[in-house]
Amino acid sequence: MDFFHRTSRKKRGPAGTLISAPKIHCGLLTSKSAISISKAINAQEAPVKEKHARRIILGTHHEKGAFTFWSYAIGLPLPSSAILSWKFCHVLHKVLRDGHPNVLHDCQRYRSNVREIGDLWGHLHDRYGQLVNIYTKLLLTKISFHLKHPQFPAGLEVTDEVLEKAAGTDVNNIFQLTVEMFDYMDCELKLSESVFRQLNTAIAVSQMSSGQCRLAPLIQVIQDCSHLYHYTVKLMFKLHSCLPADTLQGHRDRFHEQFHSLRNFFRRASDMLYFKRLIQIPRLPEGPPNFLRASALAEHIKPVVVIPEEAPEDEEPENLIEISTGPPAGEPAVVADLFEQTFGPPNGSMKDDRDLQIEALKREVETLRSELDKIKLEAQRFIAQLKGQVNTLEAELEEQRKQKQKALVDNEQLRHELAQLRAAQAEGERNQGLREEAEKKASATEARYNKLKEKHSELINTHAELLRKNADTAKQLTVTQQSQEEVARVKEQLAFQVEQVKRESEMKLEEQCDQLEKLKRELEAKAGELVRVQEALSRSEQSGSELSSRLDVLSAERDELSGVMRQREADLLAAQSLAREKEEALSQERQRGSRERDELQGRLANKESQEQGLQQRLLDEQFAMLRATAAEAERILRDAVGKLDDPLHLRCTSSPDYLVSRAQAALDAVSALEKGHAQYLASRADASGLVVALTRFSHLAADTIVHGSATSHLAPTDPADRLIDTCRECGARALELMGQLQEQQALLLAQPDLVRTPLQGILQLGQELKPKSLDVRQEELGAMVDKEMAATSAAIEDAVRRIEDMMNQARHASSGVKLEVNERILNSCTDLMKAIRLLVTTSTSLQKEIVESGRGAATQQEFYAKNSRWTEGLISASKAVGWGATQLVESADKVVLHTGKYEELIVCSHEIAASTAQLVAASKVKADKHSPHLSRLQECSRTVNEMAANVVASTKSGQEQVEERDTMDFSGLSLIKLKKQEMETQVRALELEKTLEVERVRLGELRRQHYLLAGAVGAPGEEEPSPPSAAPRSVTKKPPLAQKPAVAQRQDHQLDKKDGSYAAQVVN
Repeated sequence: MDFFHRTSRKKRGPAGTLISAPKIHCGLLTSKSAISISKAINAQEAPVKEKHARRIILGTHHEKGAFTFWSYAIGLPLPSSAILSWKFCHVLHKVLRDGHPNVLHDCQRYRSNVREIGDLWGHLHDRYGQLVNIYTKLLLTKISFHLKHPQFPAGLEVTDEVLEKAAGTDVNNIFQLTVEMFDYMDCELKLSESVFRQLNTAIAVSQMSSGQCRLAPLIQVIQDCSHLYHYTVKLMFKLHSCLPADTLQGHRDRFHEQFHSLRNFFRRASDMLYFKRLIQIPRLPEGPPNFLRASALAEHIKPVVVIPEEAPEDEEPENLIEISTGPPAGEPAVVADLFEQTFGPPNGSMKDDRDLQIEALKREVETLRSELDKIKLEAQRFIAQLKGQVNTLEAELEEQRKQKQKALVDNEQLRHELAQLRAAQAEGERNQGLREEAEKKASATEARYNKLKEKHSELINTHAELLRKNADTAKQLTVTQQSQEEVARVKEQLAFQVEQVKRESEMKLEEQCDQLEKLKRELEAKAGELVRVQEALSRSEQSGSELSSRLDVLSAERDELSGVMRQREADLLAAQSLAREKEEALSQERQRGSRERDELQGRLANKESQEQGLQQRLLDEQFAMLRATAAEAERILRDAVGKLDDPLHLRCTSSPDYLVSRAQAALDAVSALEKGHAQYLASRADASGLVVALTRFSHLAADTIVHGSATSHLAPTDPADRLIDTCRECGARALELMGQLQEQQALLLAQPDLVRTPLQGILQLGQELKPKSLDVRQEELGAMVDKEMAATSAAIEDAVRRIEDMMNQARHASSGVKLEVNERILNSCTDLMKAIRLLVTTSTSLQKEIVESGRGAATQQEFYAKNSRWTEGLISASKAVGWGATQLVESADKVVLHTGKYEELIVCSHEIAASTAQLVAASKVKADKHSPHLSRLQECSRTVNEMAANVVASTKSGQEQVEERDTMDFSGLSLIKLKKQEMETQVRALELEKTLEVERVRLGELRRQHYLLAGAVGAPGEEEPSPPSAAPRSVTKKPPLAQKPAVAQRQDHQLDKKDGSYAAQVVN
């Protein structure tokens, strides 16, 4: 039909206007495309015929775009029929794959229309509607991908070189392209799974029209998936060559999932009769490629989809568009009869020769046109057949490459075995040398035996031993010779096998080269035949253009002769049609009015029935949601009740404070549950409030039961039994309530308030198990802080005064080295006491600043009570500082009086440094980090540490000066006495090491017991444990603060609610 483009002659239209030949040709193409679109996209549940789709695709190539397709597709009533929308998506998919490249850009303009159709059918519960929703998502993904990557045509058929160029060398681009192809493949597989799922539920087979209507688009899906699978394999191997395997674990998992889905899809499609005559589906390997092994790429075979040659279909007769002059097609006979009756025959009773010639030319043109279409169809089929052969040859070539790769691998293995044989040969040569050496030794032994043969009889045994050795050596030599001969035979066999394998591989390569050359020659012959067919086609087109030009001349002459006749016929027809149109319009108006009235009444009835059905469906869905929630809540509560008898749960513990908080939250959830139950009974159409309340109640109630069981593990026996029984009762009532909420009849009788009583019992038991000592002391904490800080300052002042008294006494009672040592120790202790006093003063100022900045409108006592843990830390730290100062003074007094040990003074220095660090840490918790008092406190802490180090250093140096060291004179000792004293010293050293080990164990136990006494909270009525005394009883009475601080430290699971923090309760 291309001859319409080669003429520039003008034609006269029916109304006398001039119409150019290209416009007439475009009109013909547009009308044919419209007819094909209307026949391909209809509401019949049958697959789209291939000839209609092929005409639409050819139309896109003629007009170089999809303007005509979209101009007719927009007018289709797609929202009225799901089948119509499904077939529209199928035709659009085929147009995108096989149409002109500009189709992609034309479809981009109508993305919103495609998305609206998918969203519309996605909200409706229709089988085809759900498929349309998934299909539109696939089409949108396809358009976006190919617009973003123009290197890939819509048919997805590119060479490996183009794929490498599109991926590039940047690993980020490769990574992103792989992810996009994964998304593309997911959309394709989701559509196939949805189609197969509907076929299973509808018990449809592939030979029924309904099943074929659903299965027809999967042909394009199979073509897309085969290419996408090949590209993702290539990209995954390229990613694994650039990135570590752990980074690509997610990619491998996603590929494996898609591989199994695609393999299952291909297997199911191959078993259907519908696909066997339309497409040849490739078979995927049993397992996915191993991307961790780079050589596995050579084993990958590209899946090739082959479309078999189709049988020619019987073309349906179409209404040809008459471009010549004449009356309208609907009434040619009537007009001719009227004209002949009125004016007689135009040129007598015989037709004109030109009319006969025109009709003959028309018949020739139609004949040539049909022949031209057949030639085009044959050329297309021939091209498709050649493509299939090329794909088959590519697959065979790929198989040959794989065999070549395997041959190379086998060759490498043989080389490795040959290297091993060479190593074995070298080992045999070494054994040969050993054998020669052994022969030499044997000959030397024989010579020696001949020389010593006449010696003493004692050498006879040696002679026999040498003979046995000689025999063993001979046996070894024989075994060595046999092994060497075996190695030589194996070497010859392997060399022969290597040569044979080389010859076979060379022969295979020559055969493959010959086959490749033969295929190339056949391809060139096919190409020559194709060129000859194209030349014949061009000659037929030229002859058609010449006939067209002659037809144009004859048509122009006929137009001039029949102009007057058309004018008179038009006047007569206008008068008759006017009367006829009025009558028809009146009858049509009456019929339309009656139809619209009946239609509106039917719609109203359907609307009312649909509304009732939707209302009942809403009630059923709400109750189903409530029943599912209640069932899940019942499983949660049963699991919690099961924890009560679970022996593994015995190791879990919890605090009463956390149990009280959980029980209180569960009681609040009961109130919300009652409210939601009342709302649901009032309005069954909305169960959201009851579902939310039920979900929260189930979790909180289960949490309360589990933590009640965990709390009972640390409680006394009687309260623990009562707590377990109350938890069981709570679980039983909650499970009874969950059962009632799952039944329609029992829902009205459900009483959520029955769960409140056991929860209140759990709350009361938790409050009874809470420690009472801290609650009683919180009222006194505020006053205790100031009192303890003042007492600490007084203790430090008293310590400074006592040190000065001891220094005066030491000056009167001692002299010389002892006086110097005592003064140095006491001066360092005085400096330490002054530093501690400055630290306590600074800490007091910082505490006042913290209280003033944090209490707000509350009083100082209320602030201390609110922050009870921090207050208790301050009290404990201040007591520890005062006690340490007193102990330091007492130890220094005993050292000066020569009744104590220097080690006691060193230990007291370490203890007082640790106590001051505790005080600094307690003050620093709530202080502002930019506070000047905090900076001064940290500076004072460093000064205290330095002074404590000075005390330790002065004590050690004084100890070295005062202690007398005996000179070791061993000159008068004999060897035996020295050995005896050495053994006694070793025994003494072992005794001291044993004593040291025992004392260290004892020290660890003492520290552990101290931690338990300091951290435990006494039960009601239990007395405060008395602190251990650090000094002997003979020491004079100490100040009131000379006691080890015993203020209870709360454990992590005993945080107070007033402190604004909660801890994790259950520890398994």
